[in-house]
Amino acid sequence: MSCCSSTEVTIKEDTSPKRYICPKNGKEYLQVPFSTVLQHLKKPWDQDSLLSNEKKHYFCSDPDCEVVYFDENNSIIKKTDLRTLVGIKEPQNDDAMACYCFDITLAEAKSDSSLKKYVINQTKNNFCSCESRNPSGRCCLKDFP
Repeated sequence: MSCCSSTEVTIKEDTSPKRYICPKNGKEYLQVPFSTVLQHLKKPWDQDSLLSNEKKHYFCSDPDCEVVYFDENNSIIKKTDLRTLVGIKEPQNDDAMACYCFDITLAEAKSDSSLKKYVINQTKNNFCSCESRNPSGRCCLKDFP
């Protein structure tokens, strides 16, 4: 099943809140899978105190906030802790990604309108990996330029 598929499979009941307030900007954001956080850290082995499969993590999408991930204990992971630029947090940086699954930069997306159609077609065919590749853990299409 693709991360962008409309079919959902529930393995076990998750009682944690799906949204939580960012400790830096006070706005509410959606939960992101732990595996997504782990995939984007520069040195996850140096972040043991912040990381735990037991904790629920959330993605702050505010471009003006330095926080990318946070948990219910107000532990934060900043943009500088990641190995990639987060496109939604760096909208002025053309080298940041618009689509992580197919390595399309913001500059490429802005200059070639056919790329969005390409991503839409690939997503319809379940050839995306948004849950792990995109720092937000979600499909990029709603944020695509």
